[in-house]
Amino acid sequence: MTKKIIYLVHCIDTEGPLKEGLNATFERIKNTFNIKLKPSKSNLKKIQEKKLDLNGYEEAVYNMVRPDKISYNNNWGQIKKMLDDCCSKSFKIKYKDSFNKPWIYNWFCVDHIDYSYNPRGRVIGYHKIFDFYKKYLKKKKIQDDKIFFHYHPHPIKKHAHLEATRWLGSNDKLFQILCRRIIDRLWFPTVSRPGFNVTRPDSHWFMEQFIPFDYASLSYKISDVEKKQFDFSNGRSGDWRRAPMTWEPYHPSYEDYQLIGNSKRWIARCLYINSRAYEINEREVERAFKEAKKGKKVILSFSSHDYRDVRLDVKRVYKLINKVKRKYSDVHTKNCDALDAFRKVIGKRKIKKLKLSAKLEKINNNTHFIRIFSNVKIFGPQPFFAIKTKKGKYFYDNLDMQKPGREWSYTFDNTTLEKKLIKNIGIAANSDYGDMSVLKINI
Repeated sequence: MTKKIIYLVHCIDTEGPLKEGLNATFERIKNTFNIKLKPSKSNLKKIQEKKLDLNGYEEAVYNMVRPDKISYNNNWGQIKKMLDDCCSKSFKIKYKDSFNKPWIYNWFCVDHIDYSYNPRGRVIGYHKIFDFYKKYLKKKKIQDDKIFFHYHPHPIKKHAHLEATRWLGSNDKLFQILCRRIIDRLWFPTVSRPGFNVTRPDSHWFMEQFIPFDYASLSYKISDVEKKQFDFSNGRSGDWRRAPMTWEPYHPSYEDYQLIGNSKRWIARCLYINSRAYEINEREVERAFKEAKKGKKVILSFSSHDYRDVRLDVKRVYKLINKVKRKYSDVHTKNCDALDAFRKVIGKRKIKKLKLSAKLEKINNNTHFIRIFSNVKIFGPQPFFAIKTKKGKYFYDNLDMQKPGREWSYTFDNTTLEKKLIKNIGIAANSDYGDMSVLKINI
């Protein structure tokens, strides 16, 4: 008899240290609720004790500025101290699944780059956050936790604390990040979480070309108070009002990422832990158990941030899951990494593992031709093609398709870049199953 299983996926938007002064806290209150208050410790204490009249927003504002919500890890030392505890075997095993396997974290690492104003003290630079977590996991010999991709759309104002919706057209930053991940770190994302849960047609179509799995949907029956929060109202930021309210992942429509359709990529629902909106609650956990009981393939995923205390989030969501679990003795839970959970939904592998190869040919002194091959059909129409010049500049470009899904080419000449100018070529792709292959060629 097939076991009924809920795959538990803890997604952590991994953004590094964060600072927020008193003025910035009250600025967020004003921008979110249109409530202007004098920034003071006295007013903050009154809000936290629910002693201020805030026109019906008392609970929502309290949830935004509760002591545990604004107690940030504001340097790498504080984050490391938290990780030393929450990543320990003794901590993780307290939150074991039905198969006695410990808790798993999924670190969705972002790069903060090209900002002209950084009032929250974010760590700026390529690979800074990615490298910290990769080195930490390796040093501690942690194998179950995995690193995935998180991208913050760049705001027009280039302020590091502001949100935006555009993936493309923001001065090529997305492509710069990925070119460097491929060439500098031999890494390419199979799984993504969009910053601020923002998806728009440009990011939807970009994902459909390169990244098969996405923890993005915030489909949720929100309250009237939540509807009036400016950063969530009328489709602002993460717009998932039309998305299926289910814990079953789905293939989105090509024209509307919120609707079920025939796109190749997968979207999973992922709600916030301990949030003022879109918060995972008992009703939503029970929905997952009911769906699993009916035999549906369910991923119950939830998100938090590394600049807050991850331990509090784990304890909170685990308590919630166990409370509901008692009612469903025939439904099991399984702690998963974000890729493995999707693979459980897809089923067993039907094709061999993806592997890219390439051959560079000389046409004449100024023209060279590279052929790129895949041993299986890749996800998307073409691999991601990155170039690094001898001057240290990175470029992305399209390939010429020779055999759909299996073979491509690119010409280096006076209309693109001549071979003599190039230091490295990086080629990356995924399979439908989430096999990632990266090929780096040193010229």
